[in-house]
Amino acid sequence: MSDEEQTVFMVNDEPLVLTALARLLRAAGLSVRTFSSAVDFLESYGPDHAGCLLLDMAMPGLDGLSLQRQLKSRGIGLPVIFLTARADVPMTVQAMKEGAADFLTKPPSKEQLLGAVRAALAKDAQRRLACVVQAEDRRRLASLTPREREVFEHVVRGQLNKQIAADLGTVERTVKFHRAALMEKLGVESVADLVRFAQRLGIDPAEPGA
Repeated sequence: MSDEEQTVFMVNDEPLVLTALARLLRAAGLSVRTFSSAVDFLESYGPDHAGCLLLDMAMPGLDGLSLQRQLKSRGIGLPVIFLTARADVPMTVQAMKEGAADFLTKPPSKEQLLGAVRAALAKDAQRRLACVVQAEDRRRLASLTPREREVFEHVVRGQLNKQIAADLGTVERTVKFHRAALMEKLGVESVADLVRFAQRLGIDPAEPGA
């Protein structure tokens, strides 16, 4: 994804800070949307919106950590960069445990801010691409017949065709047929590719019927 396809969402209850940071980011060619409260952001944001969130830690009402937790509970993986007026170690640790992309102390330098934002945008692009790849992998896996799925599970466990045939009560030639068919459907060319395919979907070869 390019910067033009992504947005830096900013939530800050200080109008002057919001305006100054938004101006700096826009001058760097980034798309920016600003919000004066976490509630305003939640009412406007949709999970399909790509980008990152530049979030003030201390705000009246719903604060930064609470907003981060709400996003996490909704399954929204938007990278969060926290901005705070003071370095609070316990708060920083908690934010990082919740998955924060970065933590900046106000006022951040231009280089710090742009570096953190661009890293967060890259992280979001990678995450979204991984989701697209995984969705396609799942679609392909679902296209297998029950027998092809069984052969798939045995192959990723490292079994040979004759071993698979013995386990499934069939002949080696039939296993070879199903193996070729499933590899074509999954778009892989080798056992190594097949294992990587399984790993992308979190399939544990050691678990039968995974």
